[in-house]
Parts: sequence; C-alpha cells; structure tokens
Amino acid sequence: MVIGFSLEFATGTPAARVAEELCRVAETAGLLDGAVATAAPALDGRGPGASITGGRLLDGALVRWGLWVRVLEPTSAPWHVVVTDLGITPAVRVAFRLNKFADLGAQQDDIVVLTLGLLDLVPGDAVLHRELKTVWLLRRDGELSLHERDDLWTPERLAVVGSRPHRRGTPSFAD
Repeated sequence: MVIGFSLEFATGTPAARVAEELCRVAETAGLLDGAVATAAPALDGRGPGASITGGRLLDGALVRWGLWVRVLEPTSAPWHVVVTDLGITPAVRVAFRLNKFADLGAQQDDIVVLTLGLLDLVPGDAVLHRELKTVWLLRRDGELSLHERDDLWTPERLAVVGSRPHRRGTPSFAD
C-alpha cells in the first residue's frame, strides 16, 4: 500500500519553476544529502544517483529516507474534491510518496519542511493533504491554517512553522 501526500497550488507559477524552487528548498534543508536515485533516467543520460535538479523533480526523484517527490501539472476536473470542497483549482501539484520501510514520521517531517519552504516561494492558495482524506494545512488568501490534531502538528513540526502567522483548525474534505 502506497502512502501518499499532495501539495496542490492554485498559482500562476509554472511547474518547472516550482520544481526548481523545491530543489532549492530541499538542498538548503539538507534533504538531498545522499539522495539515492531517480525514478526515471535523466534526459542527459545520467543514471540513478546523479545529482537532483528541478528538472529531475518533474520526473520524480528520491530524497532522504527514500521519500519520492515529483512536481507535475495536475489534471483536475471541476468535480475534484480539492476544487469542490476547498475552492482551490490546482495548477501545480507536488506528489510525495513515503517509503514504508523507512521512518514514516521523519519523512512526514521532511514533507512539512519542503511544503513550508515552498509556501515561502510560490504564491497562491495551497493545500497539503494525505490521500484526499486529511487536510494537513491550507493557505487561502495568504492565511495559513494548520490541522488541529497535535499528532499531525507535533512540537517539532510547529517549530518549522516558526513565526509564520497561522491558526489551528483546517477545513476537511466532505465525507
């Protein structure tokens, strides 16, 4: 069973630029140290284990803990739950797939670091959710809301939020 998260942006920033910014955030956070492989060979012919760039994130790449990350342009239909329940029409999506054989909590911590870093660099409304079931965070009209569950937003993850203005209590998807 795959454990997946999605960060979806309603933004005018192209996917390639988001991938570049994500690569910069991951590098700054040290998440590319020892990056293990890519899901697909690079266009320049370099094989797995080659350095990860924004372009490689468009194909999907593994970072620390074996967390798989890919930036793509979603094909959201008007009845997509992110559109209908949250009022966000995604233009760019960052897909995260956890390595179930590694520390899941540490990978979720990394997702939080990557997400918050991107929120600082990519404008527009955004939502981070787990498999269209749990909204971890929502940014709408510049206001950041974090899920109220303390098991999702541990003190360590809240420390990553830092001094960013936010509130607790995030809308959920309709059941």
